[in-house]
Amino acid sequence: MHTSVQVDQYIINAAEFAIPILDHLRNLVHKADARIEEKIKWGMPFFDYKGTVCHMASFKHHCAFGFWKGALINDEYGIFKERSESMGLLGKIKSFDDLPSDEILIAYIQQAIQLNEDNVKLPSKPKSTEKKEIIVPEYFVEALNEAPEALAVFQNFSPSNKKDYILWLEEAKTEATRLKRLETTLAWLAEGKTRMWKYKK
Repeated sequence: MHTSVQVDQYIINAAEFAIPILDHLRNLVHKADARIEEKIKWGMPFFDYKGTVCHMASFKHHCAFGFWKGALINDEYGIFKERSESMGLLGKIKSFDDLPSDEILIAYIQQAIQLNEDNVKLPSKPKSTEKKEIIVPEYFVEALNEAPEALAVFQNFSPSNKKDYILWLEEAKTEATRLKRLETTLAWLAEGKTRMWKYKK
């Protein structure tokens, strides 16, 4: 059984109600297949064999258990609450009553391992054709609202021109720098200039 000290640590540090649940889930994973290795990724325990098999996490009031390839697992016992949520397919686990029987969980873990053995890939997410919404920081929105000329120019800018300004503001290391840049931004916008106007011949 390939256990890791980091996962021991994770379980010990979990909320009291979660400790026996996490311990139990961990044991089931290893019971399902002795070749499984544990590691902490993104701050939570992951169980790997030829790729990620499943993972668990504990929060203040519930635990989560999910299969990396949950979308491909045949849920014949209907134990998955949220198919789309790979994070916690079993929903919020607050007590042992929220868990399916050991046999069922082991069967599902073995199914997940088989998917890795057979090198079955998750269907790739369709490439989004929509332009990503540009998030304008709150302070910038407020400043623009008070500078109608700058706002009018900004609204008609292309996404990349908008992004240039936003990134410049967001990359400011200090509040003072940011305010200075904000001032410059509003002045340039009022003159209809892009952030890179100096460099454009």
